[in-house]
Amino acid sequence: MVACLGIKNWEDEKAEYAKQHFIEQIEPYASGEFYKRELPCLLEALKDLDDIECIVLDGYVWLDEPTHKGLGLHLYEALEKKVPIIGVAKAKFGNTPKECELLRGKSEKPLYITSKDMELEEAKKAIGSMDGKYRFPTLLKEVDSLARRGFN
Repeated sequence: MVACLGIKNWEDEKAEYAKQHFIEQIEPYASGEFYKRELPCLLEALKDLDDIECIVLDGYVWLDEPTHKGLGLHLYEALEKKVPIIGVAKAKFGNTPKECELLRGKSEKPLYITSKDMELEEAKKAIGSMDGKYRFPTLLKEVDSLARRGFN
């Protein structure tokens, strides 16, 4: 199952729309090639959507340094480098720089923000302004829940 939500403003409490797709065939997990499994699912979720100004995904845009591609950078390239991507990860990967950390609410545990075609500080400000008083924004929790419903 793959899901996406659409919002008009970063601070929105509710999504404008929600989409879910059941994906029949998913590539098996291959170490170091996570994107091969996940990218087709993301592209299916985004299919037929117009006027996408930015995409926020659960994961990294780049890994270790801006030259090592994460799922978000593979998505950016698949979309012909037309849409800014923000990655929001819950766990630190490798040598993720300190400047990628974002504390939300009263949490002492950061989120890790990476981006492409958007300055890091702007991306952090956007994610920081999203609705929810806890570490993970409300709508990101919601889309994660939508994606998992097909497996529970």
